[in-house]
Amino acid sequence: MQAEILQAMCRIRKNIMVVGDDAQAIFSFRAATVHNILDFPNQYPGTVVVKMEKNYRSNQPILDLSNAVMDEAPKRFTKNLFSKRPSEQKPALITCVDETEQCAEVCDRVLEQLEQGVALKNQAILFRASHHSDHLEIELSRRNIPFVKYGGLEFLEAAHVKDMICILRILENSTDQLSWYRVLLLIEGIGLATARRVMDELLQQHEIDPFEIGLAGPGPEDRAPGSSPLKRLIHSPPPVPPAAQEQFFTLRLAVEDCVGADSASDAPLSIVAQIERIRRFYEPVLERQYDNAAVRQRDLKQLEQIAGGYTSRTRFLEDLALDPPSSTQDLSGPPLLDEDYLILSTIHSAKGCEWDAVSIVHAADGMIPSDMATGDQDEIDEERRLLYVAMTRARDTLNIFFPLRYYHRGKGLTDRHTYAQATRFIPKSALHRVDRITSHGARQDEAAPETAPDSTAIQAVHTALHELWRE
Repeated sequence: MQAEILQAMCRIRKNIMVVGDDAQAIFSFRAATVHNILDFPNQYPGTVVVKMEKNYRSNQPILDLSNAVMDEAPKRFTKNLFSKRPSEQKPALITCVDETEQCAEVCDRVLEQLEQGVALKNQAILFRASHHSDHLEIELSRRNIPFVKYGGLEFLEAAHVKDMICILRILENSTDQLSWYRVLLLIEGIGLATARRVMDELLQQHEIDPFEIGLAGPGPEDRAPGSSPLKRLIHSPPPVPPAAQEQFFTLRLAVEDCVGADSASDAPLSIVAQIERIRRFYEPVLERQYDNAAVRQRDLKQLEQIAGGYTSRTRFLEDLALDPPSSTQDLSGPPLLDEDYLILSTIHSAKGCEWDAVSIVHAADGMIPSDMATGDQDEIDEERRLLYVAMTRARDTLNIFFPLRYYHRGKGLTDRHTYAQATRFIPKSALHRVDRITSHGARQDEAAPETAPDSTAIQAVHTALHELWRE
């Protein structure tokens, strides 16, 4: 949409400059497309392309590997990044037996780098999908390594946070029909038809002023007793089914407390007090409707802490809509005394960031690229760019981990594990640009040369298989 707006603005005078990197176009799930960059010279004839190839972040060995990854991309602006930061240390491609060994090796290297003077905050573990860090988080907690995780589900996209925000929106704008509908459906015993009927009765004979729509808050007519949907809920609530009466009554009490005044100061309740009161109503709903209630309750308390910096409910809701925060529910525990902690992040959330040492985990086909994003060539190309973005986050040290075996819950006679192959995005022609290491520390290129298989043994195997087949 933004590209179409720019094209319309430049219909007469094609006087426009854009800055972008096609190798870092990784947001197709937000309706972005790399073709906005690749097709730019065709859409604007006479375009001059200026390549900014000098890199001020990574050392040259990291850039050499990153360039090799993008050399395989079928559609791109050819760029060869270079740096004036030489280094004798190549990126490491570390082969592990399984996920457990990968987690142990990652932790060992994190602690080793910490002892070498690289603070935990200057180290990051990157992964394609949020759940790829599940095992690692357990191992980090077991070793008392503090960490913060970024990425995964956005804070405001979580269902339980949306529920709380909808109640606040009703308090702010009592004619918000979408919020009323969601809140009423939280109550056990109220279904779609009942929610519609109750909402219609609450909003009946209420003139909706278009200037009040949004976050403007209740208008003058809401100050008259009985005229506001909120006051109608408090003083003359619509009938609900018997199974819903108890929870509907607790909702009425919560709303009444929030629109009332503080008994101690006779002032309106603060936004923090309102959220705390709503949370008391909502926690039984949370435990009934969602798994991992304890983890979700931490998000609600985090919402309360965020609200502590606001004096107005209106401003709080506006900022949540314009600048949503990330969830901190994945904080492993209180930071150490020096408040140092390791960074765990999805690759998408790491875009634009940089660290002295970066480890990329699960660099295996099916993980990078994700088996859910290989439907066509454009998806595969974007997965390649994801790996490129991950590698170029590192300043000095880059470790890429690849587990050979993944365990899962088998069904019937199927195996409980599968074997993986290293990501297809590191071509064989680029393997000389990495140190190939096993998780036990041995370099694969220093291993004893393989001997030719015994032809007698091969024939014996063929004969045995033939006999089994005949049986």
